[in-house]
Amino acid sequence: MDWQKGERSQNVEVDSGGGGGGPRFGGGRGMGIGGIIILAILGLVFFKDPTALLSQVDGGGQQQVSAPSNGQPYAPDPRQKDFVSAVLGSTEKTWGAIFAEHGKTYTDPKLVLFQGGINTACGAASSAVGPFYCPGDQQVYLDLGFFTELETRFHAVGDFARAYVIAHEVGHHVQNLIGVFAQVDQARRRGARMEGADGLSVRQELQADCFAGVWANRTQQRLQWLQDGDVESALNAASQIGDDNLQKQAQGRVVPDSFTHGTSAQRVKWFTAGFKSGDMSACNTFNGPV
Repeated sequence: MDWQKGERSQNVEVDSGGGGGGPRFGGGRGMGIGGIIILAILGLVFFKDPTALLSQVDGGGQQQVSAPSNGQPYAPDPRQKDFVSAVLGSTEKTWGAIFAEHGKTYTDPKLVLFQGGINTACGAASSAVGPFYCPGDQQVYLDLGFFTELETRFHAVGDFARAYVIAHEVGHHVQNLIGVFAQVDQARRRGARMEGADGLSVRQELQADCFAGVWANRTQQRLQWLQDGDVESALNAASQIGDDNLQKQAQGRVVPDSFTHGTSAQRVKWFTAGFKSGDMSACNTFNGPV
């Protein structure tokens, strides 16, 4: 992937290193260190919004998580920050153009680089939760150390695999802008099933995968930056983080009723649907089988 062709975003921010970036939260019953470790593992595995994880594990109580500090402000690797800026900039150009085609205005999200832990409008999160999007402040949060985990733990190698992760989170921002988050929340309040193979959580995540595919298609048309093996690396990343694959690795069996993001085959299917079409209308994961 010749990512240097990407338009640099002005919306990449670096956390100060003190766990800032949003309001601080407290209250609820305390979570022991064992619970925090379990939370971190679940977040890393499922790319889960930490707010949802905290509500599941701690009955809705949110904990403040502060980044470890050695007295120095966080200074991310300049090349990695440049890569993130190039990918985010490409999403801004692509989604800006797509929204304009539909007579709408795209609002760019911020992407916050942090290390260790951070407080957001969605609550506090450890870096082990993995990349996530917070609809409360319309920001994507990323600890660059996750890219190492992507290679070593999930065996997803290559710049385009990393770019797919960012594009997936930006896909959640697109969902927020077009009202998907609000509609899913309304359905949840009415008692609709969230988890499970056919649940709303899976459908929402698969649509974000599809939107990542739309981004990949449209950005390739504009920049011609993909190289041999790039698409395969993104598909491999999508496959590695399917619920069924992760559950087999973690517990030796698959429990469809607990799915939150979709199977490996589903994630590949929907990314491919977006990539082949380049059209948002191909991403209606809420209608019919997934």
